[in-house]
Amino acid sequence: MIKSMTGFGKSILQLPTKKITIEVKSLNSKNLDLNARIPSQYREKELKMRNTIAKSLVRGKVDFGLYVEITAEETSTKINEAVVKDYIKQLEAIHTNGDALEFVKMAVRMPDALKTVREEINEKEFQAIESSLQDALNAIEKYRIDEGEALEKDFVLRVKNIGELLEKVIEMDPERIEGVRERLHKAVSDLKEDVDQNRFEQELIYYLEKFDITEEKVRLANHLEYFTSTLNSSDSNGKKLGFISQEIGREINTIGSKSNYAPMQQLVVQMKDELEKIKEQLLNVL
Repeated sequence: MIKSMTGFGKSILQLPTKKITIEVKSLNSKNLDLNARIPSQYREKELKMRNTIAKSLVRGKVDFGLYVEITAEETSTKINEAVVKDYIKQLEAIHTNGDALEFVKMAVRMPDALKTVREEINEKEFQAIESSLQDALNAIEKYRIDEGEALEKDFVLRVKNIGELLEKVIEMDPERIEGVRERLHKAVSDLKEDVDQNRFEQELIYYLEKFDITEEKVRLANHLEYFTSTLNSSDSNGKKLGFISQEIGREINTIGSKSNYAPMQQLVVQMKDELEKIKEQLLNVL
């Protein structure tokens, strides 16, 4: 079973005085790249929440947001009376005939005129936040699994296509080898000279071995089977599948370079096209 690195999860927690919304979004990345956006009063719990997210998501470019909306009638932002009164006093000293209401409007816009009362996080509230965070992570996990199922279907199709093209290569190989023999015979006959038949047979064997792709065909078939078995394993092995796809590409390239036969090289191009589509999608696999 494979999972996609792409996903989105959201949960909403309603507390007596506030509503907390948690959002987690992930995209593909080689490693875990976690960006957290949370209010300052929850900073002391940031590391613990980061560890929870990292343990669950493992890999990907992750954006984590915790948003707080105050629903109670009271606000945590208060007017700093002492500071505002001092500002008004200074303004009156500068302009004795000024309007008192205008002085107040000016004073509340001055630095430190407003103060925010920092709330302490109680453990009961944070336990509720942790539970809500886990709900968001469960949602993103389901999203990743669903995306992974779609990717798996595409991989199965691409591997099947490469396997079918390999079968055509295997069927075509005797014809290719015979073509190589005929070209060498024709080249020798065009020289219109007598040649040592034994030496010619030795050279023929040498060139046939040079163009032989038996090992490559076997290894490619094994790699395709290994890719499929890894795809069906219980874990999501994006990196491992990437390594196997590199080996598949190596065998396909070798077959292409050794084939020296246009119809077979056309099949190789088709195999490369299917493999390239696999590699593009593997970037999204966890």
